[in-house]
Amino acid sequence: MKIAVVSSNGKDVDLHLGKGYSLYVYDYEDDDLTFVEHREVDIDLESQHQGSKVIKACEDCDIIIAQQYGFKSKVKANELNIKLVADEGSVDEVLKRYIDHYNFMKN
Repeated sequence: MKIAVVSSNGKDVDLHLGKGYSLYVYDYEDDDLTFVEHREVDIDLESQHQGSKVIKACEDCDIIIAQQYGFKSKVKANELNIKLVADEGSVDEVLKRYIDHYNFMKN
């Protein structure tokens, strides 16, 4: 499962999806979480409703975790079978919470 985290600094989930100019991608498989890459998205920080650009940059991901996201982004992500998750805190904490929840629901 590939997870993209929207973060300005790689340490904190601190950006709204529509302002997600910086993404950190992880792979979670067999209880092992591995950092894959950092991606940059061409976002105009003065404009709104740019979530579709971020989602397009994450088309190969299963999950996108951002501080917040809007309804249009939710619809676009659903069309591509990508799950959006709203959370905030450190990247490590947020990933742990999501993976714990994922494993709990899986069993």
